[in-house]
Amino acid sequence: MWVYEKKLQYPVRVSKCDPRMAKFLMEQYGGADGELAAALRYLNQRYTIPDKVIGLLNDIGTEEFAHLEMIAAMVYKLTKDASVAELEAAGLGAHYANHDHALYYENAAGVPWTATYIQAKGDPIADLYEDIAAEEKARATYQWLIDMTDDVDLQDSLKFLREREIIHSLRFREAVEIIKEDRETKKIF
Repeated sequence: MWVYEKKLQYPVRVSKCDPRMAKFLMEQYGGADGELAAALRYLNQRYTIPDKVIGLLNDIGTEEFAHLEMIAAMVYKLTKDASVAELEAAGLGAHYANHDHALYYENAAGVPWTATYIQAKGDPIADLYEDIAAEEKARATYQWLIDMTDDVDLQDSLKFLREREIIHSLRFREAVEIIKEDRETKKIF
């Protein structure tokens, strides 16, 4: 189903070692409104969504995995040269004690990712509104992350991700209208 290109969807650059920022970025790696939860939510929901919008959920779910890869690259680059003392000072001491420099699906507060983050009601309209909300929450989080760093290289990648969340929200809104229109169309058999 997937073809993997051995490159990121958008270049990830960072100007300096910054474990504090890496900690905050973990929210988008393993948080409730992060990229993993979004990818799994959309790829799961596609099985109970009308045929007219299955492709949309598949496409956006797949793109969310690409965003997850970008966040992982950012966290790695921000921490690869960090000392244990720097990690501890940034609030990553417990993470280091459990995982060294390895990535682990957890949010910025260190709470592990859980499947309870994934919503799937089985009602297409309810699920799509949930998806719109998820994209808007991710957009807001990206904006706050942009505001928290002075690293213009990192801001560039975060701005790309923020803009993709806006596009995804718009596409889900279009899907709601497609489903509503289809429901209102008189069926003749």
